[in-house]
Amino acid sequence: MQGWIRANKGFLLFLTLFGIFRTAVADWNPIPSASMHPNLLEGDVVLVNRLAYNVKLPLTDIVLGHTGEPQRGDIVTFSSPQDGTRLIKRVIAVPGDRVEMRDEQLIINGQPSSYALLGDGRETVGAAGTLRTVQLRETMAAGAAAPHAIQLLPQVNARRNFAPVTVPPDQYMMLGDNRDNSADSRYIGLVPRALLIGRAVRVLASADIQGNWHPRTERFGMDLYGPQ
Repeated sequence: MQGWIRANKGFLLFLTLFGIFRTAVADWNPIPSASMHPNLLEGDVVLVNRLAYNVKLPLTDIVLGHTGEPQRGDIVTFSSPQDGTRLIKRVIAVPGDRVEMRDEQLIINGQPSSYALLGDGRETVGAAGTLRTVQLRETMAAGAAAPHAIQLLPQVNARRNFAPVTVPPDQYMMLGDNRDNSADSRYIGLVPRALLIGRAVRVLASADIQGNWHPRTERFGMDLYGPQ
């Protein structure tokens, strides 16, 4: 064993440094589902800044200190409070916010979000088959996040309403941009800060994994916070 270690010490050092980089500095996250349509597609691989909110002990989830505060509109990766699965959603409400949803409209601290029609399309949703989609530009309360696109599926039975909730300290409400096809805080509950992994920054690469696997080069390097 000692001989094998000596012979492969360069490779072992690379693996160690690679592990430190991925768990403490930056990571990449493949998109496996439709929950963030229309902004993220299955087959996208996004760059995640792990230093956006916390500094963690390398190769662990132990938080050593905070580097920033999640903001409304941030796209973040986190461990599900329900089962630990890694998810990617958008921060909708931060500690102290009072948020509710009425017929898909978000109301944050008493200020209704506004919506502008972007277009419509089609999406295949499991056994339901191909359904009509409606894409909107959502502008949350003044002074919150920049406008971003969301998608609705009018034919899906989804949670389009919830009563006012005041977000407790160190917790966050997360919603998918594909509002009627996302297992988010409406189903898994609020997300504690300790479960945050990092802030998604841009698309590194993309391929049409549901079609011909051709690269979608127009998405390479795409800023997730660019004009909507």
